[in-house]
Amino acid sequence: MTALLIILTALVLLGLGYRLYGSWLEKEWGVDPKKATPAITKKDGIDYVAAKPVVLMGHHFSSIAGAGPINGPILASVFGWLPVFLWCIIGGIFFGGLQDFGSLFASIRHEGKSLGEIINDTMGKTAKRLFIIFALLVLILVIASFVNVVAGTFFTAGDAFGITANPNGNQATAMISLLFIVLAIGYGYATNKLGVGTVPASVCGILGIIAITVFGLHYGLMMSRTGWIIFIGAYITIASLVPVWILLQPRDYLSSFLLYAMMGIAVVGIFLSAVTGSTTFTMPAFTGWNTKIGSMFPALFITVACGACSGFHSLISTGTSSKQLSNEKDAKAIGYGSMLIESALGIVSLIAVGMVFDKFTSGAFGSPSAAFGAGIALMFGGEGSPVYNTIYALLVLAVSVFALTSLDTGTRLSRFMFSELFLEPGETSWRDASGIRSLLAHPLFGTLSMVTIGCVLGALKLTAIWGLFGAANQLLAGIALMAVCAWLGHVQKNNKMFFFPMIFMLGATLTSLVHTVSAKLGIINAGKAVWGDWFQLVFAAAMAVLAVILVAQGFQTFAAQKKQHAK
Repeated sequence: MTALLIILTALVLLGLGYRLYGSWLEKEWGVDPKKATPAITKKDGIDYVAAKPVVLMGHHFSSIAGAGPINGPILASVFGWLPVFLWCIIGGIFFGGLQDFGSLFASIRHEGKSLGEIINDTMGKTAKRLFIIFALLVLILVIASFVNVVAGTFFTAGDAFGITANPNGNQATAMISLLFIVLAIGYGYATNKLGVGTVPASVCGILGIIAITVFGLHYGLMMSRTGWIIFIGAYITIASLVPVWILLQPRDYLSSFLLYAMMGIAVVGIFLSAVTGSTTFTMPAFTGWNTKIGSMFPALFITVACGACSGFHSLISTGTSSKQLSNEKDAKAIGYGSMLIESALGIVSLIAVGMVFDKFTSGAFGSPSAAFGAGIALMFGGEGSPVYNTIYALLVLAVSVFALTSLDTGTRLSRFMFSELFLEPGETSWRDASGIRSLLAHPLFGTLSMVTIGCVLGALKLTAIWGLFGAANQLLAGIALMAVCAWLGHVQKNNKMFFFPMIFMLGATLTSLVHTVSAKLGIINAGKAVWGDWFQLVFAAAMAVLAVILVAQGFQTFAAQKKQHAK
């Protein structure tokens, strides 16, 4: 019954947050349904392509979700369910939703341009370039982390290239993921070139998902880990360069059905569990301020990440979603609503691990996604039963698909921002640049550079990369909140709701980075450092320095705006 009360309370609070706070933000900022969006005014058939709201919702939700709202809350559950619940609800409504919606709206009013360009208008050229460098460092971690995760999800030790009958979970996931790409291309071509309507195409797409899933559970694809990393690198390079309607839009839209189905199955399981008493929620409400992942501040707010607030979301809002929004009236649903749905998924993940909490804390599961699948499956049948095995396999497969979805979008974002780094004011593409800048700003150069660095790091140990990802991602959230706050002040709109979330996120993440630097220096001084310790030290120090400079410039901007408005 505890689990049922948790999910019902969460849904009510998140619904009220969307209806009351989201609508208030919409009114305060002046969202205008009659104002043409960049997807209309700058349509180019490649990046600026107007999408139907339901399709864009699928792209945005799939891209921001990934495996984050599952992994984060489950890892943070060592503090107990109450701290994670409160942060998912409060963070989603007043921090993450604010950032996502604000970023999307600001980008729409800047011709669909990135946060870097928004910062350029309010804080200057130097701040813009510092932010882009910082964001590219975060995106390197995103690409490296998810290349590692996806390759690890696809391969089994000893695999040689080929197709196998009766595949294990990894081999089946690999086959389904590749067939999913083919299905997405077919959907994109049918809806954009053959004129097939969204409803019939969606029905065919869902049937296609079922078909490829059944096929993948019977025939798997095998390749070595190195082979998968090379394949993934080639795939994301191509995916970031082709027109958005060919792959990104349809893939993410179809992926969203998997995510909705996964959440639906989970909610049904929670109700069944409450009625039948088949499983028990064993997670305590609170375990203590200090756990194996650190003290509650800042560890809780860094670890939950996507379930409450994530800087990566701001890059998606201003990188791809703002270029596809057909009407400003849909900005609240896509920007704010998607974040609250993700918070709900975070709560579902928390409940799932609560059903297997003792096994999780004892290290019985190899990953948070495995604990998620086991917790939900247990609500439908005993461990090892046919129903349990089927639901467990489908849930873990669904989680795996989203890691590749986030990787697609992250690579495309890195292409945009890498080019912007070398463009002068007034230049809109590499064709406008001169000399070496025209090469550096070329989409292919930027994409290959980021993919190469990401894949090289992704081939190394995940622990060395993931140790920085949480803090870097949340620090980006603090800077994104600051950027949108400065822009709203610049256009003389209400920005007061940004100051506390901004200061809190900056404080939590900079504290975490200081802890990382201190810990790595201790390891190095003891003579026990490996390459990962040096990597984390340099990366953490570089991000902290860049962030402090950006924050200083941001607060100078706020002071200047206050002085100007007082006149």
